Amino acid sequence: MLRDITIGQHFPGDSILHRCDPRLKLAATVGFIAVLFIAGNPLGIGLALLLLAALYALAHIPYKMILKSLKPILPLILFTCVLNLFFVTGQGQEPLFSWWIFTVYPQGVRFAAILALRVVALIAGTSLLTYTTSPIVLTDALESVLRPLGRLHFPVHELAMMMTIALRFIPTLIEETEKIMNAQKARGALLDTGTVVQRVKALVPVLVPLFLSAFRRADELAMAMECRCYRGGAGRTRLKVLKFTGSDAVCAAVMAVLLAAIAATRWLVPGL
Repeated sequence: MLRDITIGQHFPGDSILHRCDPRLKLAATVGFIAVLFIAGNPLGIGLALLLLAALYALAHIPYKMILKSLKPILPLILFTCVLNLFFVTGQGQEPLFSWWIFTVYPQGVRFAAILALRVVALIAGTSLLTYTTSPIVLTDALESVLRPLGRLHFPVHELAMMMTIALRFIPTLIEETEKIMNAQKARGALLDTGTVVQRVKALVPVLVPLFLSAFRRADELAMAMECRCYRGGAGRTRLKVLKFTGSDAVCAAVMAVLLAAIAATRWLVPGL
């Protein structure tokens, strides 16, 4: 299960998406999330999934990565779908299934399916941002986008740095957790068997060394940054300066048109 968590992973490449300005990718990701909630009909969700499939193919990222990113949250998706399936009533509709206090209407099936596909598109869309953007570049993009808030004495650089460090260390902590679990299993710990309460109690020998390791890594990182006289903020220079090129403008125009077309299905096809 731990190996299926792909949050924060970056896949280097030379595709168009990898070369795009990270600020454009941030804006496109936010716009895509907004479109998913605006176009809450089967046609809009279907077009959003087709757009995602094309972007993954353009970035040369295998589709199995989508399945790996969805695997950890699959129980949550199923639980939410079941709630919509049994508790959404259809006005004037004949029930498809009825047993005891549970009744399934066509409207409930529609809502459950749309919700599941929307969550899939949401996870796949946000994962594509980290797949095609390195943490350092993402830090510069976040800082650049939030720079106007600096006039209000908002700690823009510190916030961007904390978010990027958190993304960067997710794969590291996952690897550390897997090592600790394997070490505990080698000592006879039963982490995968027993009741729910027994499994929770068995995680205590894993969580304690994991927290200690996380605090140690944080202390080492802070010490390394201090030894290198890192201050950040005003006056800091960058090895690679972000530049918005002509190809970025073309990509922005294409993404704006596609997202607008998907959002327009809410009003153009209201019956769906």
